[in-house]
Amino acid sequence: MQNLQILIVEDDIPLAKSIASFLEPLGDVTIANDGLTGQQMGQDNIYDIAILDLMLPEKNGYDVLKHWRTEDQINFPVLILTAKDTIADKVQGFSNGADDYLTKPFHREELLLRVKALLKRTGHLGDNNQLTVGPFHADLSNHTITINGEAVQLNGKEYDLLIYFLQNPDIIITKDQIFDRLWGFDSETTLTVVEVYMSNLRKKIKKALTNQPIKTVRGVGYLFETED
Repeated sequence: MQNLQILIVEDDIPLAKSIASFLEPLGDVTIANDGLTGQQMGQDNIYDIAILDLMLPEKNGYDVLKHWRTEDQINFPVLILTAKDTIADKVQGFSNGADDYLTKPFHREELLLRVKALLKRTGHLGDNNQLTVGPFHADLSNHTITINGEAVQLNGKEYDLLIYFLQNPDIIITKDQIFDRLWGFDSETTLTVVEVYMSNLRKKIKKALTNQPIKTVRGVGYLFETED
């Protein structure tokens, strides 16, 4: 399983579970069954992609998407999956910030292909499960990392942490985002575990590189800096 986080916002519970089941090979799938919950979960910005219905209780998908894009400034790809199939519906969806639009009923193979295409376009899924950023190369299929061609041994969470940075280069990531993504919202572990793993990862990178790409943004979080 790759280190991807997928959010499904769908009030049809059996359908949501069905979608989750065939997307699970891509990563960890979280389901929200109403718009307000989905919006709140998306605000944490730990997801790589969201699949969003439009006709939702509590808050409709148009408003959820608009809030993500305008209020939260969140740019993860969003695929609208809905029974609303008019041109006006699609125009409104894309105007609010959707990256793709698929109408129900749908073929699961098409949804999977569209999700993969969005993840590749945004750099979250490398071609043939390969991810390269500067001197860093990750083979997502066998969880191996090389830096300038030299293998680097990382344990599970160290690997997950580095992949998260490689998927979000030159973007500030907060300590809370790292914790929620790697350990989960309901983890009993304390936030200080992030600092422990960050220190370990930096030490292993330092052995392979002269310059440390992981910068601390004081009071905000961390930044994986790439060279111009």
